[in-house]
Amino acid sequence: MKLNKKLSMVATVSLSASLLLSACGGSEKGSSSSSSGEKDNKLEEKIVVYSPHGKDILSKFEQQFEAKYNIDVEWLDMGSQEILDRIRSEKNNPQADVWWGAPSTNFDQAKDEGLLKPYEPSYASSLDEGFHDPEWNWSGTSQTPEVIMYNSKEITKEEAPKDWDELLDPKWKDEIIIRYPLASGTMRTIFSAMIYRDYKDSNDPAKGYEWLEKLDANTKEYSANPEMMYNKVAKGEGALSVWAMPDVVMLKENKNYPFEFIIPESGTPVLTEGIALVEGAPHPKAAEAFYEFVNTPEAAKILAEEFYRIPTRDDVEGLPEWITNTEIKSMDIDWKVFQEKSDEWMKHWDENIKNGEKEIKE
Repeated sequence: MKLNKKLSMVATVSLSASLLLSACGGSEKGSSSSSSGEKDNKLEEKIVVYSPHGKDILSKFEQQFEAKYNIDVEWLDMGSQEILDRIRSEKNNPQADVWWGAPSTNFDQAKDEGLLKPYEPSYASSLDEGFHDPEWNWSGTSQTPEVIMYNSKEITKEEAPKDWDELLDPKWKDEIIIRYPLASGTMRTIFSAMIYRDYKDSNDPAKGYEWLEKLDANTKEYSANPEMMYNKVAKGEGALSVWAMPDVVMLKENKNYPFEFIIPESGTPVLTEGIALVEGAPHPKAAEAFYEFVNTPEAAKILAEEFYRIPTRDDVEGLPEWITNTEIKSMDIDWKVFQEKSDEWMKHWDENIKNGEKEIKE
C-alpha cells in the first residue's frame, strides 16, 4: 500500500502485520495542483479523504472538487476494514476528514465506537430509511450486489455456478481466486452471509464454518488486493471468484476483461455503501462540502455511467440499462447481527479454516 504523495506529512500509525499483508490496492496519485476557481473563505484549505474507491474514482472527484472550491484534496486508498482500523487508531488525533466508501456494517461499528460525526445532508429526503443511519452518522451512496464472477474465456455461461453452493463442487478445485477477506468489507460480507444463512435459524455458525471449509478446499489463492485478483482471473490462473457486481461490469466494459457474472439464484447480500464525517476531523467545513459534492445527482450519474455504481438516491434520472434492467434477489439479512458477529466469524475463519499453505499473495 502506497500513500498518496500528498499524505507524506500526515502522521501514520503502525498497522498490524495482517493488515499490511492485506493492503487493498495502491494509492499512487498524479499531480493534484488546485485548479482556478473562487475560494470560499469559510472553508479550510485542504481535506483528507480515506476511501477504498480506487485511483480512478478518487482522482476524478479530486480534480472536480478542487476546480470548484480551490481546496486541496488528499486521499488514501485502502480496504474498508483497514480504514476502520486506522480511524480507530487515530481516534485521539484524527487525520482524516471524510470516510468515503464502506459497507454500512463498518460504519455502524465506527458509530458505536464514537468515531463518526452526525451530519444530515441537504438531500436527505431522497434517501429511503434503509439507506442512512437513524441519527445520520452515515448515509448511503450506492447499492452493491455481490455476485459470482467468472472468466468467460475459460467457462461458458452454462457451465458457470448458478448459486453459492455450486462453488463447493470439487470440479472447481484450484479454480477459485478470492480477495483476502480480513481487510475487505465486500468479502467479509459475502463470508458472513454464507454463515448467516443457517445462523439466523440455529443461532450456531457451525454449518457456515463447514461451508467456508469446503470453499477453502477449492480456493487456489487469497489475493492481497483486488487488482491482483482481477489480473489472475483475467489471465485464467483461476476461472472464478466472488465479488461486487458493479466492479465486474466496470472491468468488462472499461478494461475489456473477459468477465461475466451470475447473480446467485437463492439470493445475494446487497451492501449499502456509505459516506461519513470523522469525529474531530481537522477540516470539518471542507469535509461537509466534499460530502455534499460527491453525492449530488450529477455525481451519482457519473458514478453510475463511468464507474458502475448503483445510486441510493431516488431522484437520479437517466441511469444505464444495466442498472434499470437487472433483477436482483436480495438476501434478507439482519445487518445488526453482521455488525456484532463479523469479527468473531472472520477470526475463526483466519485461525481455523484458512489453509495455512495458501499464502496471501502480495
